[in-house]
Amino acid sequence: MRTPDRTPLDRGLLRDALAIGAAAAMIGISFGAISVAEGMPKWLPTAMSLLIFAGGSQFLAVGMLAAGNPVAAILGGLLVNVRHLPFGLAIGGAISDRLPLKLLGAHVLIDENTAFALAQDDEHRRRQAYWLVGSTLFVTWNLGVIAGVLVGGAVGDPNVYGLDAAFPAGLLALILPAMRDRTTRTCAAIGAVIAVAATPLLPAGLPVLAALLGVAAGIVRRFSLQGASE
Repeated sequence: MRTPDRTPLDRGLLRDALAIGAAAAMIGISFGAISVAEGMPKWLPTAMSLLIFAGGSQFLAVGMLAAGNPVAAILGGLLVNVRHLPFGLAIGGAISDRLPLKLLGAHVLIDENTAFALAQDDEHRRRQAYWLVGSTLFVTWNLGVIAGVLVGGAVGDPNVYGLDAAFPAGLLALILPAMRDRTTRTCAAIGAVIAVAATPLLPAGLPVLAALLGVAAGIVRRFSLQGASE
């Protein structure tokens, strides 16, 4: 929405949001279809997508439920989504100043709209990016899930079509400008090594959390630079 003291909606941002939303819809179709193929009632993946809205942990939960381990599904989802805590701290001020919108904004907090928001230069553009990408993904993901539930088992694993790479590729493109900073590059490289090394050893989702240890390198470097300047 355009107001006299606000900048208009960026067309490039809208284009990017629709593009990543299309990818979300395709993966949502796969999730809905896989859920039904695993024997879940049709209402469950739809309700999960509307009320939880966390793609990665939803796939994990379906796998654990299909294996007959609901406790692992809950604990795994919590572990995978614990990354949202630092996301909220980083982006909380850009969501809204009003409590109802903050609560709604917390529900659509995901990797993609956080990354898009943090890539903007000022607070208004951050807020615009956050809500545009978040709402677009929420709508397209849920429409995709509903379509997948109706289709049933006709759509297979998104890995077959390479759709699983769509979100990581989009996020990589967004963080490339930050790679100019040496400390950021060091943290990212160490985190990547940790994640790859931990993948064969830890359950799904945990290697990503272990990669956060790469941030410790940045903290050590920052304190070292401060000590050297004193």
